[in-house]
Amino acid sequence: MKNIAVFASGNGSNFQAIIDVVASGELDADIRLLVCDQPFAYAVQRAAAARIPSFTFHPKDFPSKEEYEKEILLQLKQSGVEFIVLAGYMRLIGSTLLREYQGRIVNIHPSLLPDFPGKDAIGQALEAKSKWSGVTIHYVDEGMDTGPIIAQERIRLDENETRASLQQKIQTIEHMLYPSVLQMLLTTTRGGATNDEKTSTY
Repeated sequence: MKNIAVFASGNGSNFQAIIDVVASGELDADIRLLVCDQPFAYAVQRAAAARIPSFTFHPKDFPSKEEYEKEILLQLKQSGVEFIVLAGYMRLIGSTLLREYQGRIVNIHPSLLPDFPGKDAIGQALEAKSKWSGVTIHYVDEGMDTGPIIAQERIRLDENETRASLQQKIQTIEHMLYPSVLQMLLTTTRGGATNDEKTSTY
C-alpha cells in the first residue's frame, strides 16, 4: 500500500472519488494528506469529513514558489508521502517537488492532450467547436500539461453541447478512470508512460 497525497484547489470531486475507492478497497492506497492552495475550498471540507489531514496555504504569504514548495515538501515528508496525485490543483509544480518526486506525480486533465492544455480546457474545446474532447492522465514534468501520457478516454461532443453537459460527461469518466489508473500505477513499478488510450462515446 502506497502513502499518497492529493493536491486540489477547488471543489474536489476527483478527490472525493479517490476517497471513496480507497474506503471501498478498490484503490490500495493510504491518503495521508490533502494539499490545497485555497484554504476555504470545498476540498478541505471533504478531507475533514474523511478525517484526512490537510495542509492549506496562501502562495502570496511566501516570497517565492520555491519557499512554499519547501514547506509542502516538509509536510509530505512528515506524512510519509510516497506518491502525489494532482486532482484539480491549479498551480504548476516547481523544481523543488519535481526533484524529490520525479516520476511519482500524476495529473488528470479534462481534454485529449496535447489538445487544449492549461486552464478552462472545457471552454477551449467548445470555443474551437471540436468534435472530440475527453480525459487525460499523465505524469507531471516542468511544463503545463506536457508530461508523458499514461491513459486517455475520449468523448464525442454533441452539436448542442453546453459547458454543463460536457463537464458532466468528463467528470463521469474522470471518477472512473483516475482510480483505476492509480491502482495500476501504485501496484506496479513504473516503466514509463503506457499510452494506454481507451475510447468511449457518450
